[in-house]
Amino acid sequence: MKKIILVIFFTFAAFTTFAQRFAFVDSDYILKHIPEYAAAQKQLAALSDQWQKEVDAKSQEIERMYKAFEADKILMTADMKKRREAEISDKEKEVRDFQRQKFGPDGQLAKKSNELIKPIQDRLTKAIQAVAESESLDMIFDKNSEVIMLYANPRYDKSADVITRLGLKPGVFAK
Repeated sequence: MKKIILVIFFTFAAFTTFAQRFAFVDSDYILKHIPEYAAAQKQLAALSDQWQKEVDAKSQEIERMYKAFEADKILMTADMKKRREAEISDKEKEVRDFQRQKFGPDGQLAKKSNELIKPIQDRLTKAIQAVAESESLDMIFDKNSEVIMLYANPRYDKSADVITRLGLKPGVFAK
């Protein structure tokens, strides 16, 4: 009987010893509290809008060229048709290249986003790590990431602690 009680005791002790502490944060909520993030988002949106207007203007120019070609096509020689088709094709390629240069995965918008957002993300990561270490947490999940969180007890929400660690005031924005 004593052996069974000892086995149960040690099993229970082993589970409590290896218990892990988890918490979560709401990164969207935290980012809303960081003024630099909002400014970076506005700057990126303005840049994107500017470049998109350039793409739209170039696309309209191509559309005008194509309509003019269609209207004049009957009166053109085969050589003239080929030349105009080549001009339109070159303009289309130019627009695609411009889009890729500005909006592609390695484009200027992605680089600018990395330049503006990376320091904020690094600061956020350090604050989350500091909260985890100060509260002896083993893992912190992001409520807004791909990890499916079916239920989260609000007492484990460390978003406000991270905002405080960043030197900001929690509660200014509603969740």
